[in-house]
Amino acid sequence: MPEKLKIYFAGSGRIALPVLTALSQASGIELVGVGTQPDRPVGRKRLLSPTPVGELAAGLGCVLHKLPDINAPEALAAIRACAPRMIVVLSFGQLLKQPVLELPELGCVNIHGSLLPRWRGASPVQQVLLHREKETGVCFMRMERGLDSGPVFRTLAMPIPENCGADALEMALGRLAAQAAEETLLDIASGKLQARPQPTEGVTVCRKITRADGAVRWEFPAERIEAMSRAFENWPGAFFDVKCGGAVCRVTIGRAAVRNDLSGTPGSRLAPDDRKRLIVACGEGALELLEVTPAGRKPMPVAAFLNGFRGAELEFLPGSLPENKTL
Repeated sequence: MPEKLKIYFAGSGRIALPVLTALSQASGIELVGVGTQPDRPVGRKRLLSPTPVGELAAGLGCVLHKLPDINAPEALAAIRACAPRMIVVLSFGQLLKQPVLELPELGCVNIHGSLLPRWRGASPVQQVLLHREKETGVCFMRMERGLDSGPVFRTLAMPIPENCGADALEMALGRLAAQAAEETLLDIASGKLQARPQPTEGVTVCRKITRADGAVRWEFPAERIEAMSRAFENWPGAFFDVKCGGAVCRVTIGRAAVRNDLSGTPGSRLAPDDRKRLIVACGEGALELLEVTPAGRKPMPVAAFLNGFRGAELEFLPGSLPENKTL
């Protein structure tokens, strides 16, 4: 019986869960260890919680390392003790420096959630949604010092479902990668798959998403704001402020629909006498809000949100204002 391929897996985000599960069950692979980011405060109570990968790896009984810095000497020693022939990385959240890249005999393979060379960097899933692209995919690539610039072993493409949000798209990409993970990694190890350099044309780079990226400006086209609501649904959300009297309420958009049949002054409410619907004019077209989350509250239909104001006049502000009093 051939010797199993010893793999060390480094990941943190939810997109990595299907791949971690697949590797733990693969007949030709021995998962010798898992590295993830340390536990972090989550929620209003700021309770320390493991990463999605950390939680799953613990449940699977894997050798688990919570690594503040994968490049630190103690991290290198822990990984070396697992004796992997290959390190596989997906949504880990740290850059691997040369000592880590050179540690395993077969090198390090990154599973990246875009069709490289498009959307190298930290936020490819959000970018394809923001740009309303029709197709995306995953690439198995050899890691090198550059940012997602290494040669690619295999590319798998998929259409982006209509009205898809970041959470659903991440999981779909994770499942796509998981289906091909064992075969691809074994083919890389055997030399059956050879990496090909990425094209020099069509390179785009995306940075890490920040809180400020979620701030809605009503001068934006309605299509852009609607795309923000899906791309940023997990964090930071597409948010704006509603002013009623002297109080300001921070609101995050849940579901929304583009209304290209309507227009008006950006930020103005269209059809204000309709107390069950909320349509706000944008720089191009208008946006009908269907579900929102006021600060400190749970998601709610927009009719319930409007009921809370009892017909009072509302002013819709951009999402750059500080969070003052909450209604």
